[in-house]
Amino acid sequence: MRFIAVIDIGKTNAKVALFDLVEGRESDVRRAPNRVIDAPPYPHHDIDGLWRFIKEALADLARNHQIEAISISAHGASIILMDDKGDLALPMLDYEHHGLDETAADYDAIRPAFEETGSPRLAAGLNVGAQLYWQQRRFPEDFARVATIIPYPQYWAFRLTGQRVSEMTSLGAHTDLWNPEKRDYSSLVDAMDWRRLMPPMSDAFEPVGGLTSESAAELGLAAGLPVFGGLHDSNASLLTHLKARSAPFSVVSTGTWVICFAIGGRAIALDPARDTLMNVNAYGDPVPSSRFMGGRAFAALGADPQAEVTEDDKRAVLEGGVMFLPSEPVDTGPFIGRKGGWTHQADALTPGARLYAASLYLGLMTGVCLELIGADGPSIVEGPFSANAHYLDMLGAVTGRAVETGGAGATGTSAGAAALALGRAGRMTATGKTATAPDPRLVDYAGRWRESVDKAQG
Repeated sequence: MRFIAVIDIGKTNAKVALFDLVEGRESDVRRAPNRVIDAPPYPHHDIDGLWRFIKEALADLARNHQIEAISISAHGASIILMDDKGDLALPMLDYEHHGLDETAADYDAIRPAFEETGSPRLAAGLNVGAQLYWQQRRFPEDFARVATIIPYPQYWAFRLTGQRVSEMTSLGAHTDLWNPEKRDYSSLVDAMDWRRLMPPMSDAFEPVGGLTSESAAELGLAAGLPVFGGLHDSNASLLTHLKARSAPFSVVSTGTWVICFAIGGRAIALDPARDTLMNVNAYGDPVPSSRFMGGRAFAALGADPQAEVTEDDKRAVLEGGVMFLPSEPVDTGPFIGRKGGWTHQADALTPGARLYAASLYLGLMTGVCLELIGADGPSIVEGPFSANAHYLDMLGAVTGRAVETGGAGATGTSAGAAALALGRAGRMTATGKTATAPDPRLVDYAGRWRESVDKAQG
């Protein structure tokens, strides 16, 4: 297989891309916003709107390109509840909904320990187990109609093939539902009698089925076209590098979330209070991870990504000690619960200086995340931040290690999803670029930032 159509659903945006496995790039892309409907019974994702977009995009790609398979990447902390007919028993909850707080204390009393699941206790619905618990308590009649609890990527595979399967990368992404060491469901799943609702486990590297004749006719594709069940999106970014290089290295998947993975790093005890966790890669292996909402923070800091950063802007930030101290937002990341703020009046900054300071903050936060998981070797940055030279400079300065950017186009998620077609043993070629040597002034700035953070924390 060479040409793979990838359905790639991020928390903020969705896309359908044609990925060329030979050239290692996206050759055609369709995009749409991923909309949350703020309406009863709770804020939920526009599944019908996304399905219309996916079908239109696939049909458009099929008219212009050869497609040999379809694969999927989708954001984590999300689950679909289906009835026996395959319809939604309840809408897909937006994991940022804080209505779950009403059952938080009861859920905390039954959720498994971090040592079992590798899942820290997170805010709102970022633990899928908390979502299911709240939905079952809050909407018992609707929940009683649930026939299948299916991870988000595999739901889209179901829409295309009619096959209901599960997969480990989504289950292993801070859900409380998975035991990474045992490669089995956690004690919570059995305690809540949810195991009977879980579909069979799929091998990510094998198609879950073929395109149904109904979908094929609608999309202009061949019936039986192989469909891979797909991956949790950050784990898709990781897979491209697992297939291309030897340990040690780390992968930094950027977007709404910045997710850090350490492969072959230093042995270290994960601290759930710092938003570290144990993810599960496409092969089912545990991977030390950490994260913060980098894209959300960048937007909140009011930085204009198109602003020009001059040398005067850099001097104003570096020599003037202009810093943003963690954290934004306050309920995720390595400094959970600490309200962030500027050390100087941000409104007085030029657009270039503000962009520069915000970029340095993101690089510093990523450095902390990598430190917490014992990362070693080069840091490979995937996603939108890979185009931010200021961010890359600071990441190199604060870690003291090489920084590279992924070479698979705008994101590594589509590359990783497409790489499933290569099978377990299939290799990819590393095509990233090494970032330039950082400004030595950044090392001093990073040291002063850490001193300020430590002082603010007491």
